[in-house]
Amino acid sequence: MASKPGILTDWPWTPLGNFKYVILAPWAIHATYSYLTKDEKERDFSHFLIFPFLIWRMIHDQLWISLSRYRTAKGNNRIVDKGIEFEQVDRERHWDDQIIFNGMIFYISYFTVPGAKHTPFWNPNGVVIIILLHMGPVEFLYYWFHRALHHHYLYSRYHSHHHSSIVTEPITSVIHPFAEHIGYFLLFAIPLLTMIFTGTNSIVAFAGYISYIDFMNNLGHCNFEVVPKWLFSIFPFLKYIMYTPSFHSLHHTQFRTNYSLFMPFYDYVYGTMDKSSDVLYEKSLTRPEESPDVVHLTHLTTPDSIYHLRLGFASLASKPYISNWYLRVILWPMTFGYMILIWIWSRTFVLERNHFNKLTFQTWVIPKYRIQYFLKSQNEPINRLIEEAILDAEERGVKVLSLGLLNQGEEVNMNGELYIQRNPNLKIKVVDGSSLAVAVILNSIPKGTTQVLFRGKLSKVAYFTALALCQKGIQVTTFHEEEYKKMNMKLNTKLGGKLTLSKNYAHKIWLVGDGLTKEEQLRAPEETIFIPFSQFPPKKLRKDCFYHTIPAMMSPKSFENIDSCENWLPRRAMSVWRIAGILHGLEGWNVHECGHTIFDIEKIWEASLQHGFRPLMISS
Repeated sequence: MASKPGILTDWPWTPLGNFKYVILAPWAIHATYSYLTKDEKERDFSHFLIFPFLIWRMIHDQLWISLSRYRTAKGNNRIVDKGIEFEQVDRERHWDDQIIFNGMIFYISYFTVPGAKHTPFWNPNGVVIIILLHMGPVEFLYYWFHRALHHHYLYSRYHSHHHSSIVTEPITSVIHPFAEHIGYFLLFAIPLLTMIFTGTNSIVAFAGYISYIDFMNNLGHCNFEVVPKWLFSIFPFLKYIMYTPSFHSLHHTQFRTNYSLFMPFYDYVYGTMDKSSDVLYEKSLTRPEESPDVVHLTHLTTPDSIYHLRLGFASLASKPYISNWYLRVILWPMTFGYMILIWIWSRTFVLERNHFNKLTFQTWVIPKYRIQYFLKSQNEPINRLIEEAILDAEERGVKVLSLGLLNQGEEVNMNGELYIQRNPNLKIKVVDGSSLAVAVILNSIPKGTTQVLFRGKLSKVAYFTALALCQKGIQVTTFHEEEYKKMNMKLNTKLGGKLTLSKNYAHKIWLVGDGLTKEEQLRAPEETIFIPFSQFPPKKLRKDCFYHTIPAMMSPKSFENIDSCENWLPRRAMSVWRIAGILHGLEGWNVHECGHTIFDIEKIWEASLQHGFRPLMISS
């Protein structure tokens, strides 16, 4: 929002929220119906194509968003180092408003502008008109309109909203108040209307010009340099008619330079070109890929989880993961396509980068779904990908790699021990985070508790949590004989008689893992506290009970570039498996934590608090 919002700041359909798309429904339905029912001579293909063209624009923008986030996470050719935060994601979440606005104008113009109907597919004269008018009046008028928007009166009421984003993403290009978009559309309408009034309009020219505007807007705000140097070497004049991402980035960091739309010519003419433009361009082009200090290795969960990654839909990634029906129903062809692509490509990719206390962290993703970790046929492919990631990290000089979700499964790789056995000379330290998970669980149990109930698939974290509780004199109970036998067999000599088998459901504190059934939850007494020890949360079936998140902590405010949620965790929360790797990197602990070994529980808990991580509050 601008510092002093002026009139026509908000979009007219803002009150509709996510239902704003219904505005286009009558127009799109009418166009489709007319095309399908009219005879061949009366059909108007250009009218029918308006809605598919709007869809294409959304897909085009989304591809740029994903590419930009991927490239800036890797670091090569990145322009501005500073990261983005949730505030910017929230401010830019309605980037599609301008596409809805354009769609309404297109449909209305079709019925009201003479010569707009039955547009031919191709007319070269219209293309020439578009090019000449854009290079002339459009670029010239935009330059002075843009300079006017930087006058303090208009800037404070309108344009400051756009400049709130110092570090830009492709969609930053269209984040303006409604009134500004009206002005931009009037500018871009000059070539389009001229083409119609001269009878030279065509579908190719119309769609090509709008796509060109979208492409150049996204290019200028993507925050990584992509325009090759050889292009300007072969065609020197291009520097006057084609800007680069680094050129426009300077406008967002310096504010008073590089005002041009897409062609820097007028900045040269009026002396407003930033003198560091060429230097920043050269520097960004040669910038190498970033080498992190710590890597967290996670994986996909469900087929539609790809949309909840920060490389997917930014608005979904900025919220805790919830399975949405419309993703499964409407986007299933795209989801299936992603699954095929992942199956063919099957390479670990960089998801996120963060900075904290002068250390750099990255999150890498194994392109495997949760269900694949339970298939024996997938064990070797998964282990191969994880081992390749570890060796790749070692080659890059990474100090610590933490294993997230099922990448540390006992059945898959013996809690990470497999990779140490295969590569005994590893310098990189592999961490499964069990010690911090145990510490967080222990500190989540209310003080004064004398007994807890264990239920669910037992894991390394469960065993060491049970051991710690017994050593504190707290009775550990389970009502499944198989779980009792496993725990007793592993920890018998250390339990001190505190492990019991019971069919009593009256316990108020339940420590739960995968496998907790609906019937068991329903038999729990009111106000039971469910504390997960697994990487996946139980389904919340009881409104009269309390559910902790999976073992996690809130990150310090100084932890930079957090713009997405980690799976189902709230904003700025991190799983302990991710935090453990960070702490090992910060403290310089030169030890593995995997297999049957566990780090000092008290030591890692104290370190987490000293570095500013804080326990999560319980949610009801």
